[in-house]
Amino acid sequence: MRKVAWFIPYPMEGSGGHRTIIQNLVALVDEGYVCHAYIEDIGSGQTVEQLKDMFEKYFGKIDAKFFIGFQPEEQYDLIFATAWYTAKFVRDVNQDCKKAYFVQDFEAYFNAMGDGYLLAENSYRYGLMPVTIGKWLSNKMIEEFNSPSKYFDFCADQNVYKKLNHKKEKAVCFIYQPEKPRRCSVIGVEALGIVKHLMPDVKIYLYGSKQKTNVWYEHTNLELINIDKCNELYNKCQVGLCISASNPSRIPYEMMSAGLPVVDIYKENNLYDMPEKGVLLADPTPESIATAIIELLNDENKRLEMSEMGINFMKDKPLEAGYKQFVNAVDSMFEDNYADSVSIPQMYNQQPVIADVFLENQTKNVVMPSYQSASEIKRSLAYRALRKVKRTVVRLIKN
Repeated sequence: MRKVAWFIPYPMEGSGGHRTIIQNLVALVDEGYVCHAYIEDIGSGQTVEQLKDMFEKYFGKIDAKFFIGFQPEEQYDLIFATAWYTAKFVRDVNQDCKKAYFVQDFEAYFNAMGDGYLLAENSYRYGLMPVTIGKWLSNKMIEEFNSPSKYFDFCADQNVYKKLNHKKEKAVCFIYQPEKPRRCSVIGVEALGIVKHLMPDVKIYLYGSKQKTNVWYEHTNLELINIDKCNELYNKCQVGLCISASNPSRIPYEMMSAGLPVVDIYKENNLYDMPEKGVLLADPTPESIATAIIELLNDENKRLEMSEMGINFMKDKPLEAGYKQFVNAVDSMFEDNYADSVSIPQMYNQQPVIADVFLENQTKNVVMPSYQSASEIKRSLAYRALRKVKRTVVRLIKN
């Protein structure tokens, strides 16, 4: 019976990344592995029992022993890093064991170029065996870091995310998470401002965060909602907007599973895992994103085609299929065939949606009053990124 340790960052409520870690930890347990969870020590004063109770409140039942801090207390066959700043701890563990890296994002992109970016990027150079969510990250590990890699597909809980017999509203939903810069809340809010300016009858739903919105047009902020409410939202909207500037989010796949046409941005990270006819990728400008949304709102046939394509694409991607891929990847770490991985071709080969000059001229006076000046928006974005980097670097130094 193989024993696996997981080095996991301190959790936050609603964290999709933590949910994915725990789901795959549980998948290993279900296949006969023994798993232990080592949780980042942030000096909260919680006991191990309180910490486990919090995890189970957020993410469900976890059949694993919990520890505080990144100092392994038992001998393991395999140790997983799960975030860039946990990778160095795993690398430095003085045990004769396999060492792996559960990679959900290219986390260097979370930071401005400098120490934060390079420290995160260096984590892929430590010789840990990566298992990535999605093909793009796996390809990046192979091509840029010469690191053999396995992946598991983006999947969805098809008991939750499915088509319902709901009447559609002329509405767009947007995963709005200003505490996560990679979710591009500023660009998304401005894109939807253009949509609302040109199509005032469109309803705008924001969801995904308890942070207060700073939006100048009529909208509904649902804040944090449970997964059943997410599916209901996807079934009553005509278009879903999810912007991810690093790895794709799970959300577009859940939207597709529910039959909702998706708009995201045309960046390399989205080209390896997203199907051409289920998702519409736009240049990452507010005008181009708005163009893609308006195109779908005005074309019922295209929405129906994308809805059907999305459902069909996700049919063979229930959560259980992803868990099986992950377990197979872990099994292969003990069979010395991890180096068999190969480069992966792009899946999305269409051209991006780009706003035309007419639309840009129409929207020149659509302002973003949530910021009074260019310097204010720069300060806001830089502060958010710097604060996060400082917290993690300080913890690294303390350890």
